Amino acid sequence: MLWLIVAALAVRQMAAVLRQPPGERLTDLETWIGENGVLHVTGSLYDSDRITFTGTPFAGLVLKPLTRMAEQNLGVAWTFGTLLLVAALGIVAARALPGPVSRRTALPAAPVAISLLMLSLPVRNALHLGQTSILPVLPVLLVLLGCFAVRGERASGILIGLAAALQPTVLLFAVLLWLTGRRRAALTGGAAFATCTASAWAAMPGDSWTYWVHHVAGAGLGGNADSLANQSLHGALLRAGLAGPLEIALFVLLAAAVCFLGLRRAARYAADGQLLLAVAVTGCVAVAVSPTAWQHQLLWVLLAVVGRVGKRASDRPVWPVVVVLAITLPGTMLLPNMAVLYPVRDNVLLIAALAAACAVPFLPRTSEHWQHPIPTDHAAPVPARWSRIPLLPFRRRVLSRPNLLLELLLIRVVYSAYAHVRLAATAGRATAEQHGRQIHSIEQWLHIDIEHWANHAVVNAGRLRGFFDHYYTTFHFIVPLTILGVLYVRRPADYRWARSTIGFATVFALAGFWLYPLAPPRLMPGLGFIDTVHGVQDFAKPDYGSLTAMTNQYAAMPSLHFGWSLWCGVVVVVLAPKMWMKVLGLLHPLFTVSAIVATANHWVLDAVGGAAVVMLGFGLAYVLAGPRALRPGTVPAAAKPQDDLERSVPVPVPVPVPRPTDGAMDDVTDEVTDEVADEATDDVVGSKQL
Repeated sequence: MLWLIVAALAVRQMAAVLRQPPGERLTDLETWIGENGVLHVTGSLYDSDRITFTGTPFAGLVLKPLTRMAEQNLGVAWTFGTLLLVAALGIVAARALPGPVSRRTALPAAPVAISLLMLSLPVRNALHLGQTSILPVLPVLLVLLGCFAVRGERASGILIGLAAALQPTVLLFAVLLWLTGRRRAALTGGAAFATCTASAWAAMPGDSWTYWVHHVAGAGLGGNADSLANQSLHGALLRAGLAGPLEIALFVLLAAAVCFLGLRRAARYAADGQLLLAVAVTGCVAVAVSPTAWQHQLLWVLLAVVGRVGKRASDRPVWPVVVVLAITLPGTMLLPNMAVLYPVRDNVLLIAALAAACAVPFLPRTSEHWQHPIPTDHAAPVPARWSRIPLLPFRRRVLSRPNLLLELLLIRVVYSAYAHVRLAATAGRATAEQHGRQIHSIEQWLHIDIEHWANHAVVNAGRLRGFFDHYYTTFHFIVPLTILGVLYVRRPADYRWARSTIGFATVFALAGFWLYPLAPPRLMPGLGFIDTVHGVQDFAKPDYGSLTAMTNQYAAMPSLHFGWSLWCGVVVVVLAPKMWMKVLGLLHPLFTVSAIVATANHWVLDAVGGAAVVMLGFGLAYVLAGPRALRPGTVPAAAKPQDDLERSVPVPVPVPVPRPTDGAMDDVTDEVTDEVADEATDDVVGSKQL
């Protein structure tokens, strides 16, 4: 099944290329095969009047003989070759996992590695744009082949030297070889790099001078160094506002510190038997200290996923998930659009590379927790009403709270995906208005069409209108997040249950948005509704108001405003310890349904749909994982102090035994001797009878 997923991803990438018009297909590949591309240019590779070439002179020298093939415009073959390189890279990386590796891990390792590589931003951009496709993958593949596949110090050094000739910062791997005792391979790698560079210098002296001297190893080529695409320390300092000699001096100091710390860590992991992790750490160092580290050069960060972090089993997924999210999703999906978070959001990949190189405490193989982490506490299963529940018995109730960083990242990513799907789930104005007339007719037949009356009653009551407008726009997110936060701190076992139920409900709601786009009352022309929150809508325009560009105005059925508020009420009623808390929990959905109807943002049946998806969410959680309740006496380990655990264990109290006197000792010895002799006699008699 995993190999089928790999094949599906490869077909999808090829189809994405073939679906584009010829003029828009593999646009960056024009750098290589276009009329003015590097394979056709007769002058300098770095002529500013032509398409900018950012590779080394040796890369241009190697690709020059491909002019005839390039003239045939073999963009599809170029993409297919990149996919083959990605597959080879994934297989080599999977076979290089630090041992001992169980069969359960070894079998899916290769397809999982290839899938992650295909989903990563560097490979996706290279395949989509034809962005010098072989350069993101080939240096990484050459280094891995030199470290794991070939035999002999000379062959390893030659491969790493070739990789460094394509990307100069890869020469740091020669330092790693030297620190790990493979000095012959290190010297061979340096010699191979020097030979390749010298050959390019002899063939193209002008271009070599431009690249190595004028642009300082290519630092001034490509886009602006302060752009978000440059995920290096140099780019981060420029984005922070530094420039001139101060920025250069600070960059040199930071780069030296990163090299010192990162290479020491890499040598230590290599000596520990984790050579793949050492290679990943060295690659992350190369990313950070490079003057320009464009996005297609950041595959090294993904290799750092092999490191094991944390002594507890519950902490093991945190680092791999963080790395995969950082390398596969843009920063805008990982972090909210807040000014205080811009420095982090704009440098997500650089922060991940620096963390892997200098900060993350990867476990050594000698640690007792390397193979056997501290297990997670689970609750004993509670019998359900039906014998076939839970359908997923392995989803046992975890008593400890999840990792906070991982939880915040997942919540943010899931919400971003929800917003994107909700925005895309639209079928046009005509369909939405037709569905609106259907809902209005059903409510008239049921005699529950109270929206117009409630809307105009609130419009004429100024304070009530302000209250409902504020309640509609404010409490939709605040209350659910507050409840989740309290449960995370005070009731970790119930937090997981509550989070799953609201997640399932939201997924069901997305299906409703997609299948049944519905115009809310405020966007129904001719019915006389007044939008109290967003103001008067211009029905003459195809799209209503400025909000249409930011959110799907027709995502009304079901109402998640009421659905989430009802979820809050149910959770508070079930878990709150005091009656006044339960009453407040019930008031929230009551105020919410009043607000969504009075502000003309939802129909009454939208609230019914919101209640339905919430009940489906609770029901699905019950069917998959069983009842929410814990067995009597089960207390989460995170909520019970260690001292209480120790006091709860009964300790036997020693009973003093009177010491016999000297005269009594002889009597005791005689009695013991007689008892032993009697037992021996009984054993002999029993043996004869047997």
